[in-house]
Amino acid sequence: MTESVTIKVDGMVCAACQAHVQHALDGTPGVSKAAVNLMTGQAVVAFDPRAVTPEKLVESIRGTGYDASLPRSGRTAIEEQEEREREQVAEARELTIKAAVSFAAGAVAMGASMTYMHSVPVQWGLAALTVFVMTWAGGRIYTGAWKSVRHGSADMNALVALGTGAAFLYSLAVTVAPRFFHSRGIAADVYYEAAVLILAFVVAGRALEARAKRQTTSALRKLIHLQPPSARVVRQGNERESNESEVPLVSVQTGETIVVRPGEKIPVDGEVIDGTSYIDESMLTGEPAPVKKERGDTVIGGTVNTTGSFRYRATALGEASVLARIVSLMRQAQGSRAPIERLADKISGVFVPVVVALALATFAGWILAGGGVVRGATAAVAVLIIACPCAMGLAVPTAVMVASGRGAEMGLLIKGGEALEKLRGVDTVVLDKTGTVTEGKPRVTATTLDDAALRLAAAAERRSEHPLARAVVEFGESRGIHVPDTQDFRSVTGKGVWARVEDCDILGGNEAFLREQGVDANGPGVLVAINGKYAGSLQVSDPVRHDSPAAIAELRRAGLEIVLLTGDVQATADAVAREVGIQRVIAGVLPGGKVAEIRKLQQQGRRVAMVGDGINDAPALAQADIGIAMGSGTDIAIEAGDVTLLRSGLSGVAHAILLSRATWQVMRQNLVWALGYNVLAIPAAAFGFLSPVIASAAMAASSVSVVGNSLRLKRFLAERKPPAR
Repeated sequence: MTESVTIKVDGMVCAACQAHVQHALDGTPGVSKAAVNLMTGQAVVAFDPRAVTPEKLVESIRGTGYDASLPRSGRTAIEEQEEREREQVAEARELTIKAAVSFAAGAVAMGASMTYMHSVPVQWGLAALTVFVMTWAGGRIYTGAWKSVRHGSADMNALVALGTGAAFLYSLAVTVAPRFFHSRGIAADVYYEAAVLILAFVVAGRALEARAKRQTTSALRKLIHLQPPSARVVRQGNERESNESEVPLVSVQTGETIVVRPGEKIPVDGEVIDGTSYIDESMLTGEPAPVKKERGDTVIGGTVNTTGSFRYRATALGEASVLARIVSLMRQAQGSRAPIERLADKISGVFVPVVVALALATFAGWILAGGGVVRGATAAVAVLIIACPCAMGLAVPTAVMVASGRGAEMGLLIKGGEALEKLRGVDTVVLDKTGTVTEGKPRVTATTLDDAALRLAAAAERRSEHPLARAVVEFGESRGIHVPDTQDFRSVTGKGVWARVEDCDILGGNEAFLREQGVDANGPGVLVAINGKYAGSLQVSDPVRHDSPAAIAELRRAGLEIVLLTGDVQATADAVAREVGIQRVIAGVLPGGKVAEIRKLQQQGRRVAMVGDGINDAPALAQADIGIAMGSGTDIAIEAGDVTLLRSGLSGVAHAILLSRATWQVMRQNLVWALGYNVLAIPAAAFGFLSPVIASAAMAASSVSVVGNSLRLKRFLAERKPPAR
């Protein structure tokens, strides 16, 4: 028995912070999986409630020196995201103000130091100014440093605190006892401006990070803003227009009748009860063409009514709505971790102690080389400042966040970093036929049944959920036949149905099924037997989706092998494959057999993506390396696969794979930059080529550059040349 909880973690500022919290959770008894995300400031933990409680998990995080809290109950994913947006805006504004004031203070300190370096009153004034900046603008840095050191988990805050603290304490010592330094031949110079400007650059870097982070969640903001604040509801059971009332969205109840006029947003999910219109679902599904809606059709909250006016019954509110489920899934995806992050974790876990050791070695080296205390201390402080592992912690999460947001804009729901990383390695795409390559809306084109037999066959098929069964029922109803009730019913997956109708035994299914039941029958289509005797057949056609040939051609251009896997007969499967350009076909396979076929491909060393409807193909989706569920804005199989296609059609499969490849490239670029920056910058600082102030500016620039590189994915166009794997 496993439960999951999302814990808010405050105070993480770098990869080392993330690694310490991750290590603490991984070591907590009862935790099966934990994903700590620096970008979102959250930890998603899967745990055994018999072994550990959420409160104990919070204590484990607090034991590392970071604050943690459980989410408030009763709130939807949309409400939680709105609160997070408000916090991000407030944080960015606060950091921007502090950075501006710190730069101004630094300019004053620099000017005063250059003009009145040895004036005692000026030095005391600069000391007071530095204390103000350190406590007001840098207060969180020193508080965080103290907490992390006290709990044995030093992080970026500790490095900044050591560097600026050393500069301040050295300057204060010069101010208090200048003769001590003069008597030993050391110039009594102060470096208050260095401490102030280092903090200014660090705080400015965090302000820019905060603003850039908000850009990574722009897709989520667009989704949240789709929801209108109110709805026009018909109350008290009276459906005359004069009794319509505008009410806040939170007041709408399930089952109430809602009126929507042209140009208005649909407030909540529901079912049309009268009227006809065309709905723009592009923001949710990526489908540009408005979709016709009439009585009995479902509508989604947040979509836009374009032309007609209609009434509908509210069916799903709050966290049960499609929009809330999509927002929840995106939040989970953006808070997830990609396997490549383990490399950053390993490095970050030992990074701070190694950097402190390098700083001490730098100081000692300069003393031994005769460079003096001041030059040695300056170089050591530069090493501490420039080595802060901010960029390393942002390298992968920023790419995952932007990619999942861009995917949502393209009608793709990708379940996080692990799915993205696996998706880019896919070399074989297995496609189900019905509802994936074809429309999944088969129609009866011919029958040899008379109306009496058709009436019984339609009754037998009515309780089945198979698309072919629905086609038989609709065909019977279109002939004006009244379909009776069944007395008993049994479905045999992948073969057919048996039913008892008006004291008759009815069989409907494929040739193999009827022969198994002792009926002498042959031929394609849906074969029907009544009381053990063959009665005739229905020929059914399921049109190929209009975009399937082009989508499959795009998959092949991307270097992927395509396999059509279906339970249909070989002749039908071959005909569909020829029409769409697929060369490898595996037909006549039951749902259990699909799992075996995928396993065979994996045993051959193939990395397999299975594309299916997310319900009948659930076992095969689970067996594949990546499961891709075909969904729609009204019936999303969110839990069925690693990727859900909101837009009808196969084009999203190629787009998802190409997006994953582009994301992988950005992840690697970010990690190479973050690691390469430190490899080059630390020696430069140690040998005195970089002052502490320049080092702080470079450190801030490295973090912002990583976020900026990830933001390039917002401009990803699936139609461009496919990125290499």
